[in-house]
Amino acid sequence: MPTLIIVGAQWGDEGKGKVVDHFAAHADMVARYQGGNNAGHTLVVDGERTVVHLIPAGVLHPGTTCVLGNGVVIDPSVLCEEISGLQKRGYLGDPAQLRIDERAHVILPVHRLLDRAREQSLADRAIGTTGRGIGPCYEDKAARRGVRMVDMLDPSYFRDAVDKILAERGPLLKLYGEEPPSREEICAEYDGHAERLRPYVTDATEVIADAIATGKRILFEGAQAAMLDVDHGTYPFVTSSNTVAGVVGSGAGVAPKHVGRVLGIAKSYTTRVGAGPFPTELEDEVGARLRQVGGEFGATTGRPRRCGWFDAVVVRQAARLSGLSGIALTKLDVLSGIHPLKIATAYESGGRRYDRVPASVSALAGARPVYEELDGWSEDLSGARRFEDLPTAAQRYISRIEELTATPVTLISVGAEREETILLRDPFLL
Repeated sequence: MPTLIIVGAQWGDEGKGKVVDHFAAHADMVARYQGGNNAGHTLVVDGERTVVHLIPAGVLHPGTTCVLGNGVVIDPSVLCEEISGLQKRGYLGDPAQLRIDERAHVILPVHRLLDRAREQSLADRAIGTTGRGIGPCYEDKAARRGVRMVDMLDPSYFRDAVDKILAERGPLLKLYGEEPPSREEICAEYDGHAERLRPYVTDATEVIADAIATGKRILFEGAQAAMLDVDHGTYPFVTSSNTVAGVVGSGAGVAPKHVGRVLGIAKSYTTRVGAGPFPTELEDEVGARLRQVGGEFGATTGRPRRCGWFDAVVVRQAARLSGLSGIALTKLDVLSGIHPLKIATAYESGGRRYDRVPASVSALAGARPVYEELDGWSEDLSGARRFEDLPTAAQRYISRIEELTATPVTLISVGAEREETILLRDPFLL
């Protein structure tokens, strides 16, 4: 089956952008199926850094079609800016390279205002949202008052839809001390976005179906990660959409019989942005070192990421939830020089031992990791291109992760550049 789903296996920021870019060179299409511009994927090619927030990471390959599925929520102002920036650098010259599903929902200014106002009102109880309006947009979608891309292209319908959202959201914003924008202000801005994006909007489910029917290689690119899934993550410290592999069916209109392999992306350690339980978090010099050496600052917000040891409990659960065929292990090079290394194999909380991530927030907040120590290494890994090039201790570290997660490691990243990669198995062929 020539389809591959790439998902995050921790709390996001695992390096999905580089991995998608790596396999996009061998794919005909890369499609996103959930999330919004709260996700930022960083790509480094020939020393040049590119951050994409909405457009799939395959955009740097001219022959690859990029798709934003119906499950994505789209901020048109961000998308237009992203398209313009890429075009200035010689990408997206052909409008046919980007397809946007007409059913994808639209983030409005009122959504951003509400997102930020709510978060500020929570003070020290804040969830850690990026304030991009993602949650309120998904809320309006579920409440059946949302605006879709196809609606934005119809000026008369769009005005009526905006009125409905303002009638619902306006009074709420005023309770937070915010003045909602007028319909005229929103329409004046979004009419321009509509014309800019019109050439890209289509029935993307049909585009994907045609690609499947003709045997094209398709990558489905997830945003965020398993532990941020609104159902299966560390609720309520999660995103507002489902992030596990199964949602590709609803978010891109793909029937289960067409789903092939699933590759999970996991850092060689663990990071998290925002609030919420984080059992293996390190608030010492090792955590600071991981943050500094790993460049652990959000691609979208610039926020410093919380850092900790590799958590096999989390990745094992992600492997079960998404049916991982393999793991792409990123940032192995960041661990060089740390002795010893630790891996969490289980938790202890409230007198109980957990081999899974407990659903209870209090149980997880009070969890103490059960650690296993492994030897570290000091060598620079950036030149490694084969598994055998790695130090023996690094090989053992990888093998132990495979054992603890019951999932083979199929790719190892030893640096930010494209070529700083060890490919052990082609995930399309697993």
